[in-house]
Amino acid sequence: MTKTTNIILTNTPVSEGWQADNPVQIFKNEIHICLKDGQELSLRDIQKAGRKIEGLGIDTAKLTGDLWTEQSQWAFAMGFTCVGKLTNVEFTGDKAGQLADKLAIFAWSRDLTNQTPSQLYPLKLAELAAEYIKTLAPEHVSVGIISGEDLEQQGWTGIYNVGKGSINPPCLMILDYNPTGDSQAPVAASLVGKGITFDSGGYSIKPSAGMFDMKCDMGGAAVVAGALALAIKQGLDKRVKLFLCCAENMVSSHAYKLGDILTYKNGLTVEVANTDAEGRLVLADGLLAAAEANSGLIIDAATLTGAAMMATGGDYTALFGLDADLMEQTKAEAVKANEPVWQLPLERWHQDKCSSVFADTANSRTQKGGGAGGASNAAGFLARFVANEGKGWLHMDLAAAYNGSANSLWAAGGTGQGIATIAALICDKA
Repeated sequence: MTKTTNIILTNTPVSEGWQADNPVQIFKNEIHICLKDGQELSLRDIQKAGRKIEGLGIDTAKLTGDLWTEQSQWAFAMGFTCVGKLTNVEFTGDKAGQLADKLAIFAWSRDLTNQTPSQLYPLKLAELAAEYIKTLAPEHVSVGIISGEDLEQQGWTGIYNVGKGSINPPCLMILDYNPTGDSQAPVAASLVGKGITFDSGGYSIKPSAGMFDMKCDMGGAAVVAGALALAIKQGLDKRVKLFLCCAENMVSSHAYKLGDILTYKNGLTVEVANTDAEGRLVLADGLLAAAEANSGLIIDAATLTGAAMMATGGDYTALFGLDADLMEQTKAEAVKANEPVWQLPLERWHQDKCSSVFADTANSRTQKGGGAGGASNAAGFLARFVANEGKGWLHMDLAAAYNGSANSLWAAGGTGQGIATIAALICDKA
């Protein structure tokens, strides 16, 4: 039997004893989140309260009372939910159904990120994402998957080379959501996700501690797939394409090597300076595929660099782009979604930060972590593969997409951060 506990947001403390100054107070088998001195708690405070309440062993939280807003309920849910309880919140008010639908999509994306690398190999990731989105709009979704040697034959050199060292073949999944019924309808937006289902680092091998959480390196694919699912649920009525760049980065006799030179569809040659800078190599293919779709908006998302983690502390998604208006719109939508973001530097000259004697560019520098400005340099590399001088392109380095261990705001595992912001952008732009 499910044990449900009422969670009440109140501006009147219920205890005069030892709990009096605590924001979380227990009274008569109910739990109260108490506002201090009649002042509204921040959404961050409410999320922290949700994490504390889950830690009490509560199975399902039922939000009751008149003070809950849509934003405060969502903040609580993000703090309370965790592995095994990803949908265990009962919302209140006229937005309860919408919040429950949104939470279910976040739960799917977070659960996908939490799966083990043996469960979630590249083709399985592509299939699960396609199946899930198809259930939301079966009549409007078509899917194609290019896998294994077909990738090389069709010119998708980044995905092929990164994944060729694994027994599980790499793949590019192309999903077309087209509710217009017109096969010639323009593509309003394209989403590109990094789907590295396990990242050993390749021959630039990671230490054990750095490799432990690398099942999450497909977090970008989970986020963009979740964002499209949420946008569809919210009534997306324009054509959007989804590109998932899926591979395992492994060490073997067939793996790609330091010093290899890859030639992309746009003619650009790339020297491999670091096999652990594989995410940008697969995303380059996805960005080229998105450019072929001629969409006005291209968003790529990836758990791309340790440099972004160092810069943001893992509390923010790092944003990059060359389109100032799009950057400002993204920051505004992120505030509405309560998904913290921070813009890091990107200029056209960042494209030249990873030089090569033997190719047009290298995929990184040979210094540890790619050297100074590693996250910006990675974004600069990606900028070489976008059209229109970067207009309409947004790169999200998902430093806040996964936590290896619980903290005061989040349970361990995937967070889904970025889903709501991307969904809002494609609904608006589309």
